[in-house]
Amino acid sequence: MQLSVSALSFPNPERRKQIFLLALPIIGGMASQNVLNLVDTAMVGSLGNQALAATGIGGFANWMAMAFLTGLSAGVQAMAARRMGEKKEGEMAIPLNGGLLLAALIAIPWSILLFFLAPLIFPLLNPDPGVAAHGVPYLQSRLVGMAAVAMNFSFRGYWNGINYSGVYMRTLIVMHIADIVISYILIYGLFGLPALGTVGAGIGTTLGTYIGTSLYFIEALKVARKNGFLKGIPQGETLLTMLRLSIPAGIQQLFFSAGMTAFFWIVGRVGTAELAASNVLINLLLVAILPGMAFGMTCASLVGQALGRKDPQDAKRWGWEVSWLASLCVGLLALPAVFLPDLVLGLFLHDPATVALARLPLQMVALSMALDTLGSVLMQALLGAGDSKRVMLVSIVFQWGIYLPALFVLTQMGWLGLTGIWLLQMGYRALQTIVFTGLWKQGKWQSIKV
Repeated sequence: MQLSVSALSFPNPERRKQIFLLALPIIGGMASQNVLNLVDTAMVGSLGNQALAATGIGGFANWMAMAFLTGLSAGVQAMAARRMGEKKEGEMAIPLNGGLLLAALIAIPWSILLFFLAPLIFPLLNPDPGVAAHGVPYLQSRLVGMAAVAMNFSFRGYWNGINYSGVYMRTLIVMHIADIVISYILIYGLFGLPALGTVGAGIGTTLGTYIGTSLYFIEALKVARKNGFLKGIPQGETLLTMLRLSIPAGIQQLFFSAGMTAFFWIVGRVGTAELAASNVLINLLLVAILPGMAFGMTCASLVGQALGRKDPQDAKRWGWEVSWLASLCVGLLALPAVFLPDLVLGLFLHDPATVALARLPLQMVALSMALDTLGSVLMQALLGAGDSKRVMLVSIVFQWGIYLPALFVLTQMGWLGLTGIWLLQMGYRALQTIVFTGLWKQGKWQSIKV
């Protein structure tokens, strides 16, 4: 694909400063998420491959169960950023109010239902009784926190949409520190408490999430009342616009997370060692991809604010500049996994055979991260512009229409080992990046009303 000169431009110092001022707090928050994922993986990894596989499946099953609600973040952020660009300060928090209300109305009954269905659902994801013994109570302990997670995503959209990403960072750091401390105590049974193992990891994550929700509410009551926080919910056309933005984003997240769960199910049929290695690879992948997501959230805000100012060309420029800057940063961050794979894997995998199995896939994934980040940032930019429907269609078609069917057939025929599995995933993600790049260059998103 040929790109215009503007597409290849790099942000000037002033615009780089603006990007980093917004992105660094989000990156800090995402870094704490990385630390949390890796520390949880390391703590659970000491319990063995079955425990590690169980938390991997349970975590993604929990993500799939509540993925639709994460779409609220995209709707809240797009609308809050657009209102900020339009200088309608008294209306900026109205989408947040709607997101919090929808989170409570949907998440509470849904999580209760799934809690009781978990013993029936988990064995369908992995038939190993040892994995299920760890996984069912772990999943149940995570489901209890669904309403808090959904509310936190709405808060995330609001804070990032109005350039208050520092609030997001501070809250995430406190939340994740609480998670790690509580999980460590409960996993190993310190201070006279029983050693709960994988269940302790789930409880620690849920309690940390509720702590974060409480902090978000306290901060919003301090600084967002002037923006309409808890003074009303979206009405009429505004509510319809919010749903129009949030529902496709939620569906996209639902199918993506379901696809990741299907990925673990398919890999689990190949072998437990492959499943344990893939769990670690996914968590290591997040070390690189979450900073890219942070740049993407920054880009979504900058794009939405520019469109609110009626400046679509500046919005387009932000998309290119943030994506290239993010690709450079993430590509550099991924280099240790290319040159020191055994050192990285050895922190989480204690079986030499499993380390050897995961070595080449880790190196390949690390090398592909710069290109993958380009697609991730432009996807977020499209969401920030309100183009959530096309993002949904592209994501679902590539994952469910191409990648997962090919993965299932090729692994069932015995043609793919762990290296082939990850090579296939890299290919589908590269094709998706090309499509998102084309959609951004095309520019139809510039005329979407939010």
